[in-house]
Amino acid sequence: MFALLACSLFTQSGSEQAAAPAAPATHILFQDDFADRTSGWGYMDVVQGITDYENGIYRIRVDEPEYDLWATPGLTFDDVRIEVEATKAAGPDDNRFGLICRHQDVNNFYVFYISSDGYYGLGKVQDGVFSLLGMDELLPHDAIRQGAATNHIQADCLQNRLSLYVNGTLLGEASDDAFSSGEVGVIAGAYGTGGVDIHFDNFIVRAP
Repeated sequence: MFALLACSLFTQSGSEQAAAPAAPATHILFQDDFADRTSGWGYMDVVQGITDYENGIYRIRVDEPEYDLWATPGLTFDDVRIEVEATKAAGPDDNRFGLICRHQDVNNFYVFYISSDGYYGLGKVQDGVFSLLGMDELLPHDAIRQGAATNHIQADCLQNRLSLYVNGTLLGEASDDAFSSGEVGVIAGAYGTGGVDIHFDNFIVRAP
């Protein structure tokens, strides 16, 4: 499954969030190394970009400025910890990519973003309108590896608590009651310049 979101989601700030270690979780509910093209994520090639399996990774390339593309394996969960390894393969560092949880449809879900220039954000799309959660703008953090690097991203969606970890460091948390269950997935987006190309690997969904 895939979708498009035509909007510019974030502004950026110079503030920084305190860090803390991520809690382990061992009960795996779903995992995918993207070696099997029939594992459920789907694929497309449209004017706005590409979502597809490619050589053991899942690729999202966003060619249209101010667009997001995302994909889900079509599985619904309530309380979960989601992990993925995300690598910037090409395009501008001024980008956005990460994880989604409790995806109801293209107009309703939670999103956890980082960027290749070192910023992060937690947000919600509800009735097609995006808003940040627990913050007024994107914040920088040294835990994010910048440029053409791989980052381990973890999103915890536990009851009404949402948490974002990057490379084992807690970046931000928020509380929200809009969605209690839904699909999980990966997402990438462009700001003013297209060509954002993100490779995802080792997607894992764990029970809390």
